Amino acid sequence: MTKMERRTFLKGVAAVSAFTILKPDTAFCTNANSAIRMGIIGCGGRGTGVISSMSKNTNTAIIAMADLFDDKLQNAVTFLNKVNTEKGFPEIQKTNMYKGSRAYLQLLNNKEVDAVLISTPAYAHPAFLEAAVAAGKHAYCEKPVAIDVDGCKRVQKIAAGINGKLSTVFGFQIRYASPFIEMINRIQQGAIGDIVNVQLYYLSSGVGIIPINKMSFDEYRIRNHYHFHAISGGTLLDQGIHILDVCNWALQSHPIQAIGIGGSKAGAEFGDAWNNYQIIYEYANNISVSIHTTQVGPEFGDVCARFIGSKGIAEAHYSGGVFISGDNPWDSGVPRYGTSVPTEEQRKSGVFLSALQDADANKEIAFIKSIETGNYINHLQSGCESTLTALLGREAAIRRERISWDELILSGEKIDPNLDLSQFDK
Repeated sequence: MTKMERRTFLKGVAAVSAFTILKPDTAFCTNANSAIRMGIIGCGGRGTGVISSMSKNTNTAIIAMADLFDDKLQNAVTFLNKVNTEKGFPEIQKTNMYKGSRAYLQLLNNKEVDAVLISTPAYAHPAFLEAAVAAGKHAYCEKPVAIDVDGCKRVQKIAAGINGKLSTVFGFQIRYASPFIEMINRIQQGAIGDIVNVQLYYLSSGVGIIPINKMSFDEYRIRNHYHFHAISGGTLLDQGIHILDVCNWALQSHPIQAIGIGGSKAGAEFGDAWNNYQIIYEYANNISVSIHTTQVGPEFGDVCARFIGSKGIAEAHYSGGVFISGDNPWDSGVPRYGTSVPTEEQRKSGVFLSALQDADANKEIAFIKSIETGNYINHLQSGCESTLTALLGREAAIRRERISWDELILSGEKIDPNLDLSQFDK
């Protein structure tokens, strides 16, 4: 890439950033009468973070909340009321705050709610998404789609039955990150030639433990869901799935088969979710893909997708650069590792310091704009394929045997978390 090409790209990215993140009111003419009325199901840290970002970047009013636990509702409502008032919207009415095992249904029955954010532990995603679509609500659901094959099949049925009447998406926001979009476009246009091998990794820090404090065993597992296989699905589904989704996106396919190993070492003293996986996938055209995921230790490592081709290498990190080397070099302008501060040229161009700088805002805007315009989007099928890709690797590692895509689908795997949720209605 020449200096002029690079400067043009950086200015383009800066322009997207300014429009997307700094001036949402310009795009959507913010006012209470035209706002999309949002409900949130699952009021933990991830959910409140996403819906507050959505409020910042779009014309949305948060009008309803649902959670299994009252303390989650009470802790979140003060923050979300502040988010609303900063946009000139009223606080959430107490009558629109729902607690217990049927809270999500009560929220979905609220005729004032236009769309919902589903940000619960993954075991509940298929059922809650089914209920949301049945209630005629647009839905933004966090990933993964499900913790098992049966859940993915349920969501595939939803995808086939929507018929363009609702917008339904999953939280694979990397597909909306400008540097990743440009890199994937170049890969698909042949910039690195024939792809031979793909190397993926997601090296995360360990997950903290919420103290038991006389909780029932069910509550103990739900509040610490990342540590339990039947509640969260494990780290390959929760975190590694993001970079697997990037791989499927780039290759425009899903794997044929997989083998793998993994386990849990130096992790928490309770729970049964593995904290490390090493999987090798085979894709069509004899493309081999490896992924290494960890969720252990005190520090976050790195997230990377590296595509090795006959004419070059394309490499994308969350915060270590996005670039192509070889016959057709290109650089997104995101500083690579080793660059402690951006250069003067980068500062003047408004370059992102993270490859994901505009990802959340772009996805949120796309979701809300689709509702406003009636040009609805349905990302359920691609979300299912990425989830099934993670499930294929997870099951190959657990069984310690080679498993094909078709074998996984035919297995009809179904995991029952064995939860008695009625106890939380008292």
